[in-house]
Amino acid sequence: MPMKNVYQTQADTPDKGKLQMTVESRGNGDPIADARIAISYTGEPDSTFEELSTNESGQTQQIDLNAPPLDYSMEPSQNQPYAQYTIQITAEGYQPVTITGIQVLADVTAVQDIRLQPVSSPAAWPDDIVIPANTLFGNFPPKIEEAEIKPVRQTGEIVLSRVVVPEYVVVHDGAPTDNTASDYYIRYKDYIKNVASSEIYATWPDACIRANILAIMSFTMNRVYTEWYRNTRWFRVAKPLH
Repeated sequence: MPMKNVYQTQADTPDKGKLQMTVESRGNGDPIADARIAISYTGEPDSTFEELSTNESGQTQQIDLNAPPLDYSMEPSQNQPYAQYTIQITAEGYQPVTITGIQVLADVTAVQDIRLQPVSSPAAWPDDIVIPANTLFGNFPPKIEEAEIKPVRQTGEIVLSRVVVPEYVVVHDGAPTDNTASDYYIRYKDYIKNVASSEIYATWPDACIRANILAIMSFTMNRVYTEWYRNTRWFRVAKPLH
């Protein structure tokens, strides 16, 4: 099978989707008003065709954008079911950020949250974020094989005598054997949202979306409960950060 092209050809976009953006301060979560956002086609950085600004709530208006036919996302296909856009965000007093690969599907609204780092902050923040292809369309390594049944041991670090919903999970950003990859503390609910948006299409029927999200939640809780991270470092429960 030939490798799929993860960039949608903009000529084949007869349908429309919507995009709305929310800009907040990474420091305190306050909305950022009057942030400026330039929208272009991914792969064509000089193709800016729309510029928006945020209101006092840090939100932009919803904008209609070209998207591939709805049918592309309803069954497996070699045709990319979403269009990809790049946004450049600037705001006074904040470090600029570019997000590449925002996915827009037909007949649904994509919501892109953006957190800007104050220029006064000593911490660096990436100025170029690339969103990878949806796992249903992109080419990714096969799933790591694992035992169907795993032993459950008490470690003394975290009480795991019962299933609990953690406030945070720690995600290892790399192969399990890669000790140089970073570990990121992610809020549990944000992690579930991120996985769902990467592994399903928002165009699917509501019942199908709910079933898939429940499966994602179950999978994650299994990782936390069985402490599978001890061998792979992909998941682990984390104490709340205060």
